[in-house]
Amino acid sequence: MKSFFYLCVFGVLCVLGGPSVLAQFQMPDPKQMSGIPRPVTDLPDSSISVRLIRGQLSNNITGLPVELHIGSKVVTVKTDENGRAQFDKLTPGSTAKAVAVVDGERLESQEFPVPAQGGIRLMLAATDRSKGSSTEPTAPAVSGQVSLGGQSRIVVEPVEDGVRVYYLLEIANNAQVPVTTTPEFGFDLPRSAAGATLLEGSSPLASVKSEHVSVAGPFPPGRTVVQIGYFMPASDGSLELVQRFPATLEQPAVVVKKIGTMRLRSPQLSNQQDMTAQGEAFMAATGAAVQAGQPIVLTIDDLPHHSSAPRWLALSLALAIAGIGVWVGARPGDQAARASERSQLIARRERLFKDLVRLESERRQGRGDASRYAARREELVTALEHVYGALDGEDTSPEPGNRTGLAA
Repeated sequence: MKSFFYLCVFGVLCVLGGPSVLAQFQMPDPKQMSGIPRPVTDLPDSSISVRLIRGQLSNNITGLPVELHIGSKVVTVKTDENGRAQFDKLTPGSTAKAVAVVDGERLESQEFPVPAQGGIRLMLAATDRSKGSSTEPTAPAVSGQVSLGGQSRIVVEPVEDGVRVYYLLEIANNAQVPVTTTPEFGFDLPRSAAGATLLEGSSPLASVKSEHVSVAGPFPPGRTVVQIGYFMPASDGSLELVQRFPATLEQPAVVVKKIGTMRLRSPQLSNQQDMTAQGEAFMAATGAAVQAGQPIVLTIDDLPHHSSAPRWLALSLALAIAGIGVWVGARPGDQAARASERSQLIARRERLFKDLVRLESERRQGRGDASRYAARREELVTALEHVYGALDGEDTSPEPGNRTGLAA
């Protein structure tokens, strides 16, 4: 998943519809949000605001310097009474990263581009060393249950002839000691899933093999992060995804990047709305808890896809032309007439090829009608296939003036 797509999805999750929908989500651990940039519109263009806290959101750190590494420069601003350091009038597109040191602990944000419109807010969360740990991660493991916490998400991104699906799972062990589940935590991906892989940031306890995901216990107290990505084909523009998890999903949430008139349907998602982030359109939906083993069903309609009809039509025409060529070539007839027909085919091939080269050149230079590019290109390629089929059917000898690499 590209960083820009991650940034857009994070923006959607942060503004998932205001209080009525945000109430569906649990407040995450500040440490989990630390260093993640969030696009906003309430800051001046090309501005960055960094909030510094210790332990809890209510514990702001004031008067401490925050460094913004932007390109080859470092700009330093001290946090105000609200724990915020703001950097204004930055160069759009420059790569930025915020850094602060609190009680010897170095805090760094992710790298991100400075936006041309709107600004970026992010938080750096330091460890509150005044509080002892209430958990015992080194204690012997006990038998118990885990759940998929409120920050678990399913993210869907349309791609060529299908979608990329991402499970961002937060396995929650609310006990104070490690827990072993019986049976082992594991689940199968949907039947048509392909190319499943673990994403960066996943726990080393997790593994994927033959489209089966497993997470070996024991689970330490707190949160175990597992992030999986895979591809699902959708050649006809519609897709149904059915997934069962081995633990209760406390707050199901789905984010789908929207293209055109795409629609999302699910009996498990009662709240849904469209929104934008970083100029991209998304569908975001939430619902009530889904118990372990129960299916989560997502249906996505009107996915962008390439119709197979032109391909089959072109193939049928090419075969027909080739057959006609063989039949004509087998007839005793006027050699001069066949030579004339071949010359006309070669001339048509050259005209089509020049049209294709001109179309590609105009696209690279940003000229022409972008909305008609794909259709026009397919027309030219199909016509070239017909011509090559006719030429192959007539004769296999070298063609006069033939370009290197253009012969069928």
